[in-house]
Amino acid sequence: MFTLGQPTTPLNLHSTGINTSTLLNPLSSCSSLTHLKQAHGQILKLSPSNHSQNSILFKLLLTSFSLPSITPASLHYALSIFSQIRTPPSHISNKILRILSRSYRPKNALLVFVKMLMEGLSVDRFSFPPLIKAAARVEGLSEGMQIHGLGTKLGFDSDPFVQTGLMGMYAACGRIVDARRAFDKMSYKDVVAWSIIIDGYSQSGLFDDVLKLFEEMKMSDVEPDEMVLSKILSACGHAGNAGYGKAIHEFIIDNNVVPDAHLQSALVTMYANCGCVDMAKELFDKMSPKNLVVSTAMLSGYSRAGQVEDARLIFDQMVEKDLVCWSAMISGYVESNQPQEALKLFKEMQVLGMKPDQVTMLSVISACAHLGALDQAKWIHLYVDKSGFGKDLRINNAIINMYAKCGNLESAREVFKKMRRRNVISWTCMINAFALHGDASNALSFFHKMKDENIEPNKVTFVGVLYACSHAGLVDEGRKIFASMTNEHNITPKHEHYGCMVDLFGRANLLREALELVETMPLAPNAVIWGSLMAACRVHGDIELAEFAAKQLLQLEPAHDGALVLLSNIYAKDRRWEDVGELRKLMKERGVLKERGCSIIEMNNEVHEFLIADRRHKYTDQIYEKLNEVVSELKRAGYVPNIHSVLVDLEEEEKREVVLWHSEKLALCYGLMSAQKNSCIRIIKNLRVCEDCHTFIKLISKVYGREIIVRDRTRFHHYKAGVCSCKDYW
Repeated sequence: MFTLGQPTTPLNLHSTGINTSTLLNPLSSCSSLTHLKQAHGQILKLSPSNHSQNSILFKLLLTSFSLPSITPASLHYALSIFSQIRTPPSHISNKILRILSRSYRPKNALLVFVKMLMEGLSVDRFSFPPLIKAAARVEGLSEGMQIHGLGTKLGFDSDPFVQTGLMGMYAACGRIVDARRAFDKMSYKDVVAWSIIIDGYSQSGLFDDVLKLFEEMKMSDVEPDEMVLSKILSACGHAGNAGYGKAIHEFIIDNNVVPDAHLQSALVTMYANCGCVDMAKELFDKMSPKNLVVSTAMLSGYSRAGQVEDARLIFDQMVEKDLVCWSAMISGYVESNQPQEALKLFKEMQVLGMKPDQVTMLSVISACAHLGALDQAKWIHLYVDKSGFGKDLRINNAIINMYAKCGNLESAREVFKKMRRRNVISWTCMINAFALHGDASNALSFFHKMKDENIEPNKVTFVGVLYACSHAGLVDEGRKIFASMTNEHNITPKHEHYGCMVDLFGRANLLREALELVETMPLAPNAVIWGSLMAACRVHGDIELAEFAAKQLLQLEPAHDGALVLLSNIYAKDRRWEDVGELRKLMKERGVLKERGCSIIEMNNEVHEFLIADRRHKYTDQIYEKLNEVVSELKRAGYVPNIHSVLVDLEEEEKREVVLWHSEKLALCYGLMSAQKNSCIRIIKNLRVCEDCHTFIKLISKVYGREIIVRDRTRFHHYKAGVCSCKDYW
């Protein structure tokens, strides 16, 4: 912090008879601080008379302000000179306040002002705008309010520059209500005032209010400039209000506003953020040159629209790339379910020496969680600790989730245990981790512990606890927890909570109770809830209720592919092949494709992917040989392929072959070939594990003495010694 009162070498004021104007001549040619100090030294040697001391100091001060660039050193020098001036006039004081308010350390302006008041120096209405600006830049609400009070006392609060400054200060400090109060008191509001209040509402995330303000502005006959229009477009993008954004675009065209580069960027960004990528691309293609901000916006727009290849094309064409751009591309791959590409890009970023920030790391951790590769997770965790992110709360919460999704519950617990500070998200991450792994006992234990530590559960916490109850068949416990949401915690259940309860009843074969809940819930059931009921009907063979749920779901979303696929599977399980054929025909007409089963396994830091009956792997022949060997071993242990898991109309022998070629069986056989003995084999499956594969893997864990962990679409299965952690309840 700067402290005043440390002057430079004092002037030696002995009369020499030298003319003051001659003395000050060297200052006119000073172009750097070094030159200025040299000239200052010459002046000291020439020893001017007493009466010229202040005029020399004024000239030194003004010369320091006129240097080509204001550096910390030159600012310190100017303050040292200022501290020697006896009773400086207000225009000199105000000038230094203005420069300090714009400097790298605006707080110095406030310190100088305190010294001025202590020494009884005069202040006028021109003193207040730079002081208010300094308070805004340091977000000094207390200082700003004191300055506001003094300005009011001195009668300067009606000055338009002071009013504008106060409005900006309150907005910068997050006090948008006070900012609006200052705005409303202004007798005349120019375009700058409108711009500041609009920006304040935008920074506070009140984007709907921004649009209302713009309507008020148009009614006040103040013409918006490019800056205001850019801020309005930004608000439209954040609010996802494409309609209003298009209206602003039309306003720009109708009023013959020639968009500058900033406004062009705002238009592209607005359309990209609202998902109108075609319109964004049309404007983007017309821009030349394309700046970094607009290219990143276009890249993000493509990523959100699921067009990650187009996003990568923009990324590759960018000559200059900053951290925001790299992070956006990594995030795009994560959101597009391409975690391997996200991690690959992160490694490229490191090779180029680009250091990640918290946003980048959260995307990278999320990619690793999606991938489910434990070796990668351990490497990411090590990198986090080495790079100084290890104490960050959000990062640690994300790492808990990453380890949980990579099948390592113990590492997740270890991270949680070492955290110095935990919030509701930390506890919720651990509860969700236990739920995902079918450990309802620990999920409930942690739920009660967090309440004992006065951490109030939120709506996401309850989703995790209810999910744990659902996957463990804890119907009564689930009912109590669901009731406690409103009775004890004043949380109104949402669709996701009702969905968990429908799933809880459905898994427990309480289908009529599940239907009753759906029909009596205060919210209109959504597609997820009807889908959950359908899934339960498939497991328990209630075709009539399944058809009813499917019809309700398709009324909500006629193009819902999951409903058609699930209903087709229900018919197939009941051998209603004619109905299956009709549904498959309808699916073909609508372009609906059934998602193919896919399993991945990580071996030696390399991720291997398998589809059903896959023959793409370089060790395909050996994998199928291993599969035949394993099947022979398991048959001796009593294994009989469950052909009911095959939901297509084939001969029984063909069904036996198909069921043996499921992707998780191929991945598992590759794991048996490649993994070290006694090591755990980990597999990620994109769909629910079928009954046959579940039995198959349980037997392998017993016959081959291996621990196997499989993550399917909904949960983890830990197989050991012929037993699964789900207790065959999944």
